[in-house]
Parts: sequence; structure tokens; C-alpha cells
Amino acid sequence: MHHPEATSRSGLSREDLARAASGILARLRAEKPRIHCITNAVAQNFTANVLLAAGCTPSMTLSPAEIGPFVASAQGLLVNLGTFDAERREATKVAVETATREKVPWVLDPVFVDRAPLRAAFARELVGARPSVVRLNHAEFVTLGGESSREKLMIYATARRTVVALSGETDIITDGERIAAVANGHPLMAKITAMGCAGSALVAACLAVEPDAFRAAVAALAIVGVAGEIAGGGSAGPGSFAVAIVDTLHNLDGRALAARLKVS
Repeated sequence: MHHPEATSRSGLSREDLARAASGILARLRAEKPRIHCITNAVAQNFTANVLLAAGCTPSMTLSPAEIGPFVASAQGLLVNLGTFDAERREATKVAVETATREKVPWVLDPVFVDRAPLRAAFARELVGARPSVVRLNHAEFVTLGGESSREKLMIYATARRTVVALSGETDIITDGERIAAVANGHPLMAKITAMGCAGSALVAACLAVEPDAFRAAVAALAIVGVAGEIAGGGSAGPGSFAVAIVDTLHNLDGRALAARLKVS
């Protein structure tokens, strides 16, 4: 149990971070941002349901002919490389150009870049376009940035002027100056498809209501981690868990989030 007044390397106390996460969750419910998602076919349905449960509006079109206007009028963008086909690649280029021009915050989730050199090369190009947050796992970070130590994460974030959100048993978030660790979650989260993709969509949602990308990323991973913890406690297995986490997100309030948050 973390002491409520313990100060993390973010320079903020656990209490500060808990209060910030609760406030961001409340703004999600109140502002109902629309988040445009370029994501893989397996993840689309679950991602949309997670966003809806959090109070947001998802949109998913991949057509290069219409994605520009969709992104321009959205409050956040997710670029997930899970299905790396020609249509998604073209749509991603248009979406990122539009987001940059219209100042729409966006998240890069470079799924499986550790398994295919072409995908890794495209991800490096996208990182150069300055996503607000890069959300990835250890294997993906090693491919893009080398060893995934906290020091290397901070150096990478500083050099690329982005926030890195590294997922794992404990999630690490850094903007190069501040760093925080979120230890919430449940083992069943690794047993259902699209959990990570939906988590990245929640990062984009929090960016839509919080201009500080570091705080937004911490809040998003706290929200999904706490929801997973609660849902996992009453689930018989992966199938019931997939339903339970959507219900839990829908019912989650700031008080429960703040009380359960394990951040350092």
C-alpha cells in the first residue's frame, strides 16, 4: 500500500495523481469527446465499447477519402498498427497529417513492430511526426528505442518530445522529466484480445480532455488498470472478464479510482 502523501518521481504525490485521474475521468463523462481510431479489425468492436463505457464517442472509418474530415472534427486520434494493410497505412498518413495541422492530440500504438522490419520502419517515421503519447510494450520499445530501462525511456521521450507509456505488470509513464509507475491491473487483462488496443484508445480519450499528456497517460492507464482489477475480482475467466471490464468502466467513479490507484 502506497502512503497517500508519498511523492513519486513525477514530483507529484500519490494524492495529486489520484485527484488528477479522478478529475480527468469526470471530464470524460462531461465532455464526451469523439476519438477516431485507426485500429486492427480484431480490436475495433471491443475498443468502441470501451470508449463508450468511459463516456466517449468512437469513430472508426478507414477510408483515405474521408478520414481527413473525421480526424479534423475529432478530439483525439488513435493510430494502432495491429493490422498493417495498405488501406490502413494510407489512412494513417492522412490522419496524422490532419491531426498535426488541426492540433488534434494523437497516440501511436506500434503493435508488433518487433516482428516485422517494414512495420518498425513505418513506426519510426510516425514517431518523427510527434505523437502526444507512444504506448507500447517492452518488446516493441526494444525494437524502437533499445533497452527498456527507466533511464532509456526518459532519454527516448526527451529526444522525441513525446510521452512514453510502457505497458507491463507495472506501467511506466514518462515525458523525459517526470516519471510514474501504475501498478493496477489483473492477470486476465492479458487473456483477452484488444485489451491493449482499447487501453491506448483511452489514452487518446484522456488527451482530449487534459492538455498535459503525461497526466493524461497516467490517468488513462490508472482508469483501465483499476477497472481491470475490479472486473477480474468477480470473473470466472476471460469471457466473463471481457464483459465485466466494460461494465466496470461504465460504473467507475472518481472515488473508487482514487481509492484503488497504486501509483509511485
